Amino acid sequence: MEVIPLSPLQRSVANREPIGRLFVEGPAGSGKTTAAIAWLDQLLRSGIPADQVLILTPQRTLAQPYYQAVHQPDLPAGSLPTIQTLNGLAQRMVLLFWPIVAREAGFARPAQAPVFLTAETAQFYMAQVVQPLKEEGYFRDITIDDNRLYSQILDNLNKAAFVGFDHTELAERLKASWVGKPAQLQIYDQAQDCANRFRAFCLENNLLDFSLQMELFSRHLWPSFLVQTYLKRTYQHLIYDNIEEDVPAVHDILREWLPSFQSALLIADSDGGYRAFLGADVESAASLAQTCEQHIQFTGSYVENEKLSMLSAYLTDALLRRAYQPSPAVEQAHQIHFERFYPTMVDWIGASIETLVRADGLQAGHIAVLAPFVSDSLRFSLMSNLENRGIPVRSHRPSRSLRDEPAARCLLTLAKLAHPQWELPLNRQEIRQMLMLAIGNLDLVRADLSAQTLFSPRKPKDGLASFDLLVPAMQERITHRVGEKLEILRAWLRDYQAEPQPLDGFLARIFGELLTQPGFGFAKDLEAAAVTARLVESVQKFRRVTSNEDAGKLYLEMIAGGVIAAQSPQAWEEIGRTDAVLISPAHTFLMVNRPVQVQFWLDAGSLNWWQRLMQPLTHPHVLSRRWPEGRKWTDADEYAANQESLARLVRGLLRRCSGRVVVCSVTLNERGDEEHGPLLQAFQSLRRRLNLTEEAA
Repeated sequence: MEVIPLSPLQRSVANREPIGRLFVEGPAGSGKTTAAIAWLDQLLRSGIPADQVLILTPQRTLAQPYYQAVHQPDLPAGSLPTIQTLNGLAQRMVLLFWPIVAREAGFARPAQAPVFLTAETAQFYMAQVVQPLKEEGYFRDITIDDNRLYSQILDNLNKAAFVGFDHTELAERLKASWVGKPAQLQIYDQAQDCANRFRAFCLENNLLDFSLQMELFSRHLWPSFLVQTYLKRTYQHLIYDNIEEDVPAVHDILREWLPSFQSALLIADSDGGYRAFLGADVESAASLAQTCEQHIQFTGSYVENEKLSMLSAYLTDALLRRAYQPSPAVEQAHQIHFERFYPTMVDWIGASIETLVRADGLQAGHIAVLAPFVSDSLRFSLMSNLENRGIPVRSHRPSRSLRDEPAARCLLTLAKLAHPQWELPLNRQEIRQMLMLAIGNLDLVRADLSAQTLFSPRKPKDGLASFDLLVPAMQERITHRVGEKLEILRAWLRDYQAEPQPLDGFLARIFGELLTQPGFGFAKDLEAAAVTARLVESVQKFRRVTSNEDAGKLYLEMIAGGVIAAQSPQAWEEIGRTDAVLISPAHTFLMVNRPVQVQFWLDAGSLNWWQRLMQPLTHPHVLSRRWPEGRKWTDADEYAANQESLARLVRGLLRRCSGRVVVCSVTLNERGDEEHGPLLQAFQSLRRRLNLTEEAA
């Protein structure tokens, strides 16, 4: 492992004896995780068996520094530490102790193995429960996409498991806090009924969604003497990082478990709590400090410079309506740029990034373009602009469905063509888009001509017609070069239909045998390869938990309905490994937890920086341990929560910036509306005070 110079404070952590419990707190970028990795290195080199070391993080993305550390070639040979989220550890314990806990937990088939659901397969089964109720009139008073409906009911179940109350109490808690129209109360009751039915369905069929996994571990496995004995004998040393992003149920278990560790290192970001909407509880995390004999406070930052630190403080004061007097030096930490229209703003950002890379020599990977949400149009505009300038760029949106990826749409269209027996709808527009990607260098005009002449929506089972049957004039327009590739594609599909395979097998075959061959669209396209890998993985996970013979058909129908595909951990890891400009939602960037030198903040006037998503079936604050049962949620509570959330977001982003932030605002946003949200107002307040300071000087 490469030797990293450590500060005296970091050395005090790294060189401590592997005895006792230490609580380390400090801002992001202050060197806490670096110190923890140095201590891990000391543990492993001191002769402590690696399999006695447990490393916990709330989310796998936050564990990437530890994955990299334990795979250094110069580490002692032998076993590796266990790096897990508590949910991952819970899955292992459920599998190990299933026979002794299944009947007690209420599963109808305790002799059969459990089936762990992913986010998408949980939504699939939720749809089986909810759709018949929707036909009876459930949720008719709200307008919401089906996938959001399913995800919010699942989120309610997760919140109950995270906080520690029974899932049957969800509606009562939500109704007790409601101050709006009475019609909303019925919606909460309907969501409760769906949650109850889904839980009963899972127990009947040995299905474990995220919430049931956590409940099974916290309520049935962890209290077991046998389970506790196994865990306490297996793991003697603990590193628990980013504890402020974890949920109260996990903190409760660790509070009981900590005294049994020979040594423990707990690490908290003082400005964290970005996953509050997912149940993270900063106060619950802070209470774990009471279980530790020693506390260390980290200060300063190896990332954020002094001017950015001042900017963070001034913006926080402006947002929280506190008095402040800014220093003129803060002007060097930020830039505000206004444009009237969105396209000109996108072009200005592209030109600015090109200057940073070409003239200033900044690596593209040290630049991030952040927005509260990254729409398809914004993503396409920015990526096209930068690609046209020769600037490498990538985007990451965890909520982006695989069906929105062009490469995935191409593959899914090919899957429909290859399986006519599924009788899935297919139109010429899909064929045209597929051909543009599948056939290398095929333009829109020839792709459209090919779709018009070779495919009939009235006879989709016939698939693609032969290019050789076209009249010579049409063949000349499409060109024989393209026609040759069309015939290769048609022949491949015909041969496949003679020996069809499961959908994931089809996707892997057509990717390797056809689409990546010279002259076809996926050749040397690493982005298409990554999307294909995610799609194959998603289908495999779906097929493992569905016994239906038509799993492939069901999967395609689910994707068409907008159900979010399984998230690939590799997609998160690649963000930090690729030297490319990152386009990402702001909260996603925070959970990647990697600093950059320059940040562009888009849509500074948008209210989306400030207000939370409308969620008619759930409420992240009311369904938390901090909210008193029965207390009403008022507009004042909403305003205060949004202000504090934005202030925390601003601090988090600036903590992960080493150079400067460029704040971009347009007079008319993507929809043609004018916006003057709190983030833009805070910057305008700062500018006014800076002008007054200059005038006074």
